Amino acid sequence: MSAEFIDGIVVFVLAAFIGFEVIAKVPPTLHTPLMSGANAISGVTIVGALVAGGLGSGLLAGVLGFLAVTFAAVNVVGGFLVTDRMLEMFKRKPKADS
Repeated sequence: MSAEFIDGIVVFVLAAFIGFEVIAKVPPTLHTPLMSGANAISGVTIVGALVAGGLGSGLLAGVLGFLAVTFAAVNVVGGFLVTDRMLEMFKRKPKADS
């Protein structure tokens, strides 16, 4: 295995561990607002995945780029749906005529 591959694996494992620890310490009341902000980050992830998949050579780079774009797009759409649902809770309900 090359040194670059090992470096990439180490960065991935550290990022996964740190990400899990940071998210685990967020109180439940802040999860939805945090998710709204994370949608912008996922948009950047989509661009990065497109660039990485496009610049890579070979079938593996294309497949991994496609998977990265797919997962990031699912994350963005899911985040917006959850945010929309949360905002729906704060709308005033129309008064029923009695």
